Amino acid sequence: MRYHVIGDEDTVLGFRFAGVPGQIVTTAEEARTALAPFKTPGDVAVLIVTDAVADLARAEVNALRFDFELPLVVEVPGPAGPSPLRKDLLTLIREAVGIKV
Repeated sequence: MRYHVIGDEDTVLGFRFAGVPGQIVTTAEEARTALAPFKTPGDVAVLIVTDAVADLARAEVNALRFDFELPLVVEVPGPAGPSPLRKDLLTLIREAVGIKV
């Protein structure tokens, strides 16, 4: 199982120390370009994306998450902490299921 990380410089470098390859992105266009190759089957099973980068390309991240079996997309907080735009688990469940839990 292979991993790949897309995020800010500190996060990507930290994961590289652990042997995980990655791409540093700073703009929405760079984020969309970095996410595009994962829409076709490949050998990456887990794609780690910082929530700040996910916010830059939310449509693409959600497409990867809901339209493809692999890679599994995992959002992690960056060095600044969790994004204020990040939804909590209960909100995500409500959106996915369509009922109040």
